[in-house]
Amino acid sequence: MDVTDHAGMTPEALRNLTRQVGSFGSLQEVLRWGFSQSPPCEVAEVVVQDEFTHDVVIEWAGRYLVLDTT
Repeated sequence: MDVTDHAGMTPEALRNLTRQVGSFGSLQEVLRWGFSQSPPCEVAEVVVQDEFTHDVVIEWAGRYLVLDTT
């Protein structure tokens, strides 16, 4: 998974996030990771772009991760 920072994270925070989720290849892996966190990450919203593409918004460590899924 490509990790792109649009929030101005510190280099250390970006490395930490990339280390945790950068190897994931599916939404299922991301959700399993999120629910295993303490406290668990919740899906904040699912934004339907079209019939094939959805953005999944997950709250994580005071930020929001947006996953583009097709």
